[in-house]
This record gives sequence, structure tokens and C-alpha cells, in this order.
Amino acid sequence: MDFNVKRLATGAGLLFTRAVQFTGEKLGQVEKTELDAHYENLMIRADCTKNWTEKIYRQTVVLLQPNPSARIEEFLYEKLDREVPSRVTNGELLGHYMQDAANEFGPDTPYGSSLIKVGECERRLGASEREFLHTSAISFLTPLRNFLEGDWRTISAEHELRVAQTEFDRQAEVTRLLLESISSTHMNHLRCLHEFVEAQATYYKQCHVHMQEVQKELGRRPDAFPLNSTASMASADLTSEGFSSTVETDTLKIEEVQAPAAGTRTAKVLYDYDAADSSELCLKADEIITVYAVPGMDSDWLVGEKGCQKGKVPVTYLELLS
Repeated sequence: MDFNVKRLATGAGLLFTRAVQFTGEKLGQVEKTELDAHYENLMIRADCTKNWTEKIYRQTVVLLQPNPSARIEEFLYEKLDREVPSRVTNGELLGHYMQDAANEFGPDTPYGSSLIKVGECERRLGASEREFLHTSAISFLTPLRNFLEGDWRTISAEHELRVAQTEFDRQAEVTRLLLESISSTHMNHLRCLHEFVEAQATYYKQCHVHMQEVQKELGRRPDAFPLNSTASMASADLTSEGFSSTVETDTLKIEEVQAPAAGTRTAKVLYDYDAADSSELCLKADEIITVYAVPGMDSDWLVGEKGCQKGKVPVTYLELLS
């Protein structure tokens, strides 16, 4: 009994001594040990990581689900530990409406058949969006949430135990190991960030492909309305005015193309255009360029020149002036 009382008294005295030392350090009355300084630096870094991770996580959630009501619904499902029901994207819903409307108007009519094509495209866009949301939630949001709800809670709990000074030696070592893993956490988050950007790039690439497909499909229809009918007709005129031979488009080298003696036109650029490769010409809205057609080239394109630069330009970006 005496031994237990003495051991208890000794433990209480040690705890009191540690509490006094900690209080003195907080008040700046005693010199801090190297372990404490290192610990505090790690804690500052961890706290900074936690704050920015929360901000990035919240804003990513808003980006992936802009609807506040839908976010609240998903939050409640998570708290109830129930699976969030699959949600139809706006693109899929729009595509469904377009196809229903086409069936109502008559799928064989020009408007009805066009609605079917555009509706199919919108549904594919919606499916791509849903895949992007799913991939981003798994590869980017989940690791961030796991850090906030897992590692950070452990770090916070250990820090509170450190402040309380109970079993300090064991707690400080555990916390130090966790805090020193912040660098690997950054690397993991960086990898997840790359995957998020990759998924988003894939999503926009799929959107671009789908829209190009439906644009070409509508453009091939005999009842189609071209975006720039004047430019399209002028392209055909330029082709017939200056040349009679045929040239394979795949073997066409822009740098070897020469402007015809007759058949060149001036054109005003309607929109900015970034060249996809070295054979195309970058355009800026409102600038004036010289254009002409080349036999064998796609009728949607002309050869454009401005200064010493030459390259293919899309007809729909131009307003022919002369």
C-alpha cells in the first residue's frame, strides 16, 4: 500500500513538473527543448496543410456539384451511411428531352432527325460528365477527406494529449511520426491532383469530340443551315475560279502552296482561332487576311496569309469581304 501511494505521488509530481514546464514554455519563461521546437514546427505545417486541404476539398465539391440542395442530400446520405442514388446529369436529361421531342414531332422530319442526333450527343456528354464526377470523387476527393477525417483527427487528438501532458513521451513519438508523414501526404495529394486534372482534360476532350461529331453530322445534311453561308459559298467559288487539277489533302504542304494569280479574296476574322498544328494559321478577331482555295482541300478550309505567315484557316471563322 505504501509503495503504491509513493508511486502515485511520484507520478503526480512528475505530471505536475511537466505541466509546470509546459505552462512556462507557453508563457516564454523557460527555454524550450529541441524536440518541442521541432514538434511545434511540424504542428504549424500540419495545421497549414489541414486548412488548405479543407478549402481545396470544399471548392472541389462545389465544382463537381454546384447545386446546394444536391450537396445537402448527398451529405445526409453519407451521415446515414447509405448509398447516394445515381443522379442523371443535365446533359443526359437534355438529350432525353430532345429525343422525346423528336419522336413527338416525327423522327423523319428535318427538325426531328436533327433533334435525335443532337440528343444522342448530349446524352454522351452527360455520360462523360458523370464518369468525370465519379473518377474525381474517388481519385481526388476521397484521399483529401481521408486525410481530414483520419490522419488529421489522429494528429489533433495526439496534439491535445500533448497539451494535457499525459504520457508525453509515447504521444510525442507517435505524433512526430504522423507529422513527418505530411511530406508523403503532399506527394499523395499531388498524384491525386494530377489524376484530377487528367480526368478533367479527358472530359473536355470528349466534349470537344462529341460536339465536332454532331456539328459535322448536321453540316452534311441537305437541309442544314451553315454557320457562315457566305463564306462557304465563296470557298466553292474560289476553288472553281483558279484551279482545275486535284491535289490529295494528306500530301498537301502549306509552305509549298502558292497564291493563284486570280481568285484571292480578303476576309475579316470573326473570332480568335488557335492553330491545332503547324499547317494551320492562328487568327485574331477583326484582323484582315488574304484567303484562297486549293483544289482537293476540304471545303470547310481555305489557305490564309497575313504578312509572312501562311496556313489553313476555317471558313466559319471568316467574313469574306471581296
